[in-house]
Amino acid sequence: MAAPLFNSTTSAHNTTTTGMKAFLSSRGVTRRMVAKKTRKADSLVARSLTYTVTATIYEAVPSQTDSEPFITADNSRIKRHYGTKKRWMALSRDLLKPWGGKFDFGDKVRVRGISPKLDGIYTIHDTMNRRHHHCMDILAHPSEKLDIYTKGVKIQKVAMR
Repeated sequence: MAAPLFNSTTSAHNTTTTGMKAFLSSRGVTRRMVAKKTRKADSLVARSLTYTVTATIYEAVPSQTDSEPFITADNSRIKRHYGTKKRWMALSRDLLKPWGGKFDFGDKVRVRGISPKLDGIYTIHDTMNRRHHHCMDILAHPSEKLDIYTKGVKIQKVAMR
């Protein structure tokens, strides 16, 4: 009869380690089992790059969008009473996968460098006009009366769990 895989005997490698830890430490695996402290629901994607972009605000009105202001590029519907708390954004085409970039529609992105109120996690739902490069737009309601043009904003892809 074979010995149990995970027993509570001590290992010659470390006399205080027992059970699963002893099994793994005897095979040199303990370095990979380091507990990470992450936020409740998100962590940065491994090897995700940080991009520096220019951040602006856009509103779902025909003068700033196309003839269908409440339908985004990924066919999401913007509700009539939307605002910046919704945390939706548009990226310039050079940053989106259909045009050779690293981000895709539906990706979560950490934004830093605008303001304490607007920094945070956003979801990509829209794209910008082709004349824009390395830019992002935050969806805001006209009643919020925000006018932002900030260079040097950092964005980084986030993995949601």
